[in-house]
Amino acid sequence: MRVLVTGAAGFIGYHVCAALLARGAEVVGVDDLNAYYDVRLKRARLAQLTGRFSFQQLDIADHAAVMRLGDVEVVVHLAAQAGVRYSLAQPFAYAASNLTGHLSILELVRHNPGIKHLIYASSSSVYGLGSALPYAEDARADLPSSLYAATKRADELMSASYTHLFGLKQTGLRFFTVYGPWGRPDMAYFGFAEAMMAGQPVTLYDAGRLKRDFTYIEDIIAGIMGVLDNPPDDGAPHRLFNIGNNRAEPVTELVRLLEEGLGRRANIVSLPKPEADPVETCADVFALGALCGYAPITPLAVGIPRFIEWYLRWREIRGRDPHG
Repeated sequence: MRVLVTGAAGFIGYHVCAALLARGAEVVGVDDLNAYYDVRLKRARLAQLTGRFSFQQLDIADHAAVMRLGDVEVVVHLAAQAGVRYSLAQPFAYAASNLTGHLSILELVRHNPGIKHLIYASSSSVYGLGSALPYAEDARADLPSSLYAATKRADELMSASYTHLFGLKQTGLRFFTVYGPWGRPDMAYFGFAEAMMAGQPVTLYDAGRLKRDFTYIEDIIAGIMGVLDNPPDDGAPHRLFNIGNNRAEPVTELVRLLEEGLGRRANIVSLPKPEADPVETCADVFALGALCGYAPITPLAVGIPRFIEWYLRWREIRGRDPHG
């Protein structure tokens, strides 16, 4: 199988590429290697990918470049401008990557009938302000609390329209707070670790009373592979699934585990919750479990020590970088 993975240098994209290569697939990875966070980390991820892996640096908003990538059977589309709060400062980055970029991928699949399945990243943020917990896929998703959330919901709607018009087989995955080794520095767990090691304050919103459905990367990859192995049929050509841990845990527990693993005390500063942030997230994962047996098995108390083990190695490598 030959698979195109967009966002291949990203956190989830890198792990997807590694899992596909371990299965014997041929993987074409693309990424624009933008400077939203440390490009050294992106390049270090790519350096781990060997064997039947090829890489092209390109921007998925470049429609002509994307249209040259059609010789694949499956597309796993993970490239996007991430981050909820960053969308307040750089809104046009989200329009380019998340809207124009997603449309480029849809057009690629539309014009290449050899592509049998498009798997694309959505987000738990689409549930916004109007849904009861735990979030189920049929809950309302029409009150986004951020531009990022709005772009991800727009991606789902664009995909639905392309399935209706052109018969594309697609699966959208609503990711819930993914964490683990090789993670993103803009995520809370990574940022907290950096602050604690540097002796800087750790900012908690509403004194850490917010709760998140923290989902370990290996569980996420198991779900993605399950979707890959169970493509849509004509009865349900466009599907949406939650992919989370089905458990909301307080951010204070995340901080406690980081303190324990790093051997550092957090200097906590409390601020009011930003308007764009939900109080709590929790995924109903019944539908994905029914499809492929998805059952997350990694609690935060297991996943965070694994992240810390990787993080301390990465911090040492980064410290030896003369350009760091």
